[in-house]
Amino acid sequence: MVTARQLLVEAGRRLAEAGVPTPAADAETLLAHALGVTRSRLGVLVALGDPVDPGAFADLLDQRADRVPLQHLTGRAGFRGLELRVGPGVFVPRPETETVAGLAIEEASRLDGPVVVDLCTGSGAIALAVAAEVPSARVHAVELDPMAHAWARRNVDDLAPAVDLRLGDAATAFDDLDGTVHVVVSNPPYVPPGAVPVDPEVAEHDPEVALYGLGDDGLQVPRRVVAAAARLLAPGGYVVVEHAEVQEQSARAMFGPTSWTDVQSHRDLTGRPRATTARRR
Repeated sequence: MVTARQLLVEAGRRLAEAGVPTPAADAETLLAHALGVTRSRLGVLVALGDPVDPGAFADLLDQRADRVPLQHLTGRAGFRGLELRVGPGVFVPRPETETVAGLAIEEASRLDGPVVVDLCTGSGAIALAVAAEVPSARVHAVELDPMAHAWARRNVDDLAPAVDLRLGDAATAFDDLDGTVHVVVSNPPYVPPGAVPVDPEVAEHDPEVALYGLGDDGLQVPRRVVAAAARLLAPGGYVVVEHAEVQEQSARAMFGPTSWTDVQSHRDLTGRPRATTARRR
């Protein structure tokens, strides 16, 4: 039996040596998870200095030092105030995608009973954020990969059973909604071939189908998403597509003047180009 403070000091040192970007915060999250308490309650235990039984903490720490994603170890990922179930086989939602979801939410909030479609939904993060923050919205989502779809189904059942979740290809999904949708939003795979992500958590644990966008520039799948949006949206409808910071100009070029107007680039909270929006002519 040792104190929580002792465990955290040693765990933070070990995670820092392993190259984990946020060692102290990760150590706290893992210890709280192992003890079955909240982070705030863990703070009380640290202050009291009482001995604690670390339980499964050693094994969790070993895995995190091996760069297994923190969210896989806790089984949870936060996204715009929601707590999503995640694990092997699904892309862990990132903070930068909260900006993308926010653009869709802002547009949907302006409308009365908007129809919103999330293409390449992954864990269901964007669709569920829209459903939570725009209660009047009718939200639809689709995911191609069966494993990711299974995670999305858990999250939809937990958080917003009214969301219409389907297993299928974003390029052809929702033909029953053609021309009736107000907002299409997507965080599609967009990493170019050969551009292996630097972080082991991403390169070794996120599914390749959620990372690599195909084509020489990684934008083959995003182009299919834009084509699907053109089919789905009513005139004046709004589309939001996430992309990498180096793809800003190429992403804008996906929106040809025949089908689209008001093409705009948007930056995330770090100031990096993160999404492109447009309106259906």
